[in-house]
Amino acid sequence: MLKNQKYIATNFIFYFLISIIFTGCKVSPEPIEEFCPHLERHIETLASDDFEGRAPASRGGQKAVEYIESEFERIGLKPAYNGSYRQTVPLVEIEGKNFTDLLISNNDGEILHSFGYGNEMIVMSKRLENKISVEENQMIFAGYGIVAPEYDWNDYKGVDVEGKTVVILVNDPGFATGDEDLFTGSAMTYYGRWTYKYAEAARQGAEAAIIVHQTEPASYGWGVVRNSWSGTQYELDQNDEYNVKVEGWIHHDAATKIFEAAGTTLEDAMQRAKQRGFTAEPMNINASISFDNRYEQIDCYNVIGYIEGTKYPDETVVYMGHWDHLGKEVKNDEVIIYNGAVDNATGTGGVISMAERFAGLEKPPKRSVVFMAVTAEEYGLLGSYYYAENPLFPTEKTAAGINMDALNVYGPTYDITAIGYGLSEIDDYLEKYAEKQGRIIRPDPAPHAGGFFRSDHYNFVRKGVPMIYARGGRDYIGKDEDYSKMVALDMSRRYHEPTDIVHDLWNYDGLYQNLWLFFNIGKDLASSDVFPQWHEDVFYGYIRMESE
Repeated sequence: MLKNQKYIATNFIFYFLISIIFTGCKVSPEPIEEFCPHLERHIETLASDDFEGRAPASRGGQKAVEYIESEFERIGLKPAYNGSYRQTVPLVEIEGKNFTDLLISNNDGEILHSFGYGNEMIVMSKRLENKISVEENQMIFAGYGIVAPEYDWNDYKGVDVEGKTVVILVNDPGFATGDEDLFTGSAMTYYGRWTYKYAEAARQGAEAAIIVHQTEPASYGWGVVRNSWSGTQYELDQNDEYNVKVEGWIHHDAATKIFEAAGTTLEDAMQRAKQRGFTAEPMNINASISFDNRYEQIDCYNVIGYIEGTKYPDETVVYMGHWDHLGKEVKNDEVIIYNGAVDNATGTGGVISMAERFAGLEKPPKRSVVFMAVTAEEYGLLGSYYYAENPLFPTEKTAAGINMDALNVYGPTYDITAIGYGLSEIDDYLEKYAEKQGRIIRPDPAPHAGGFFRSDHYNFVRKGVPMIYARGGRDYIGKDEDYSKMVALDMSRRYHEPTDIVHDLWNYDGLYQNLWLFFNIGKDLASSDVFPQWHEDVFYGYIRMESE
C-alpha cells in the first residue's frame, strides 16, 4: 500500500504543476457537442416525471429499458445477447408493510424502549416469507461485524450468534482510529460496506443484523437511509441462506438509548470495538419486531450493445452506467418521484452518447467496444454483479472499462476526481487526456466513504478488470471557492432525494468536458493491443493473473 500512496502523491504534485501552466484551459480541445448531439435529450427524458424514477421492473423502469434499447438500435449497435439488447437479470421485488415498532426489552420481558419505523429505524427482509417476525431475540454487539484474516481481525471469534440479533457499527476500524497500520487507515475497505456486514452476519447464522447509523462514517445522512431502504426493494433471485431474516439500520439517537439499556454507552462500545482483539459482546437485552412481506419474482434487464472490433473482436473495452433509481412513493396521498437526474440519468445519457460517437467513426477500432446500461445499482449493484457472474464478453478479455455514475453538471473544472486512483495503469490514460485539457487528477477526497466499492465498476474490478471511475472536480473554471462550496452543499441535499432533477444550476459544459475525456480514453484503449496492468502488490492484479 505504501508504494501506491507514493505513486499517488508523485502524480498529484506533477499534475498540480501542469494545472498552473494551463490556467487558461478550454472546456475540451474540441467541441464534444458536435458528437454528443442528443445528450441533453437523453438526460432530460430519462429524468422526466414520465419515467417515474426508473425503479427496476416498474412501469418507469420498463420505459427506461425501452428508451435505451431504441437508442442503441437507432445508433446501429449490435445486440449483445442472442440477438437482443437485453440481458435478463432475475430479481425478487420485496416490500415490507405493517411494521410494528422495534421493541427493546430486558430478560424479564419488560419493554425498555420502542422505536418507530422511518425516523428511528428502518428494517427490511430479503427472505421469501410472507410474515417476518423476531420475538425477544437476544442482542449481541458485534463491533464492526468483520471477519478479515488478512488483517488479523475477527469480531465474531468465540461468540455464538446463531439465531440472535447482531448490532454492528458502520465503516471499519481503520476509519475509527485513523491508524494507517489498521486495515487501510481512514480509507474504507470492502469490510466497511453494509452489503458485506449483512452477508457476514448471515454466514455467522444471525437472525437479524442492525447497523448503527452515523453520518460521517456512513458518508450520508439518515434521510438517505430512510429514502433508499424503505418501500420496494430488490434482490437477486437466490437462496435465502445468503440473507439474515431482518436487515436494518438504527438512528444514532436510538442506538444511544439501546446501549444505555445494555448498561454501557455507545461511545464506550465504539472505543472497545476499534481495539485489536475485540470480540462480540452479549448486551443482555432483547429485540422484537414483525412486519408483512410482499415478494414477487420478476425479470429485469441490463441493456447491452456493442461495436465489433476489426482486429481483436473478442477483446473488449466497456462503457457502463446504471439506468435505475429509487422510483416513486405515495405520502399523504401525494405521489413523490425520485427522478434521479444526476444519479444516474447523466451516466446513462453518457453511455448512449459514447455509443453514438463510436458508431460515427469512419472505421471501428481494433477491439470491440461494449456499451451497457445496468439495472438495480441502487439496491446493491445487482445488475453489474449479475453481469460479472454471467458475462456476455469474457472478463479476462475485457481490457478495461469506464463507469459513468453521477456526472458533473455544474460546469467545467480544472481538475477531475478519480476514485481508485493509483491502483493500475489505467491512470496513465486518464492522465494523458486530462493533460490535453489542462487538468489535474485528484485522488478520492473522501476515501472513508468507500466510493471505490459503491458503484458498478467494482464488480468488474473484483474480476480483475482495471476500471476508470472519475467524477467532476472541485475547482470550477471561472468560479470562486464559494461556488464550489455551494455545489457540494447542493449535491448533498439532492442525493437520493426527490429534488435530484434537472434544475437552473445545471451547466452541461462540465458534462461535455468529461465525456470528451472518456471518449478519447476509450478510443485509445480500443485501438491498442495493450492490457493495462494493476500496480505491484495490488490485490486485484492477482485475480487478473489467475484469470489469464
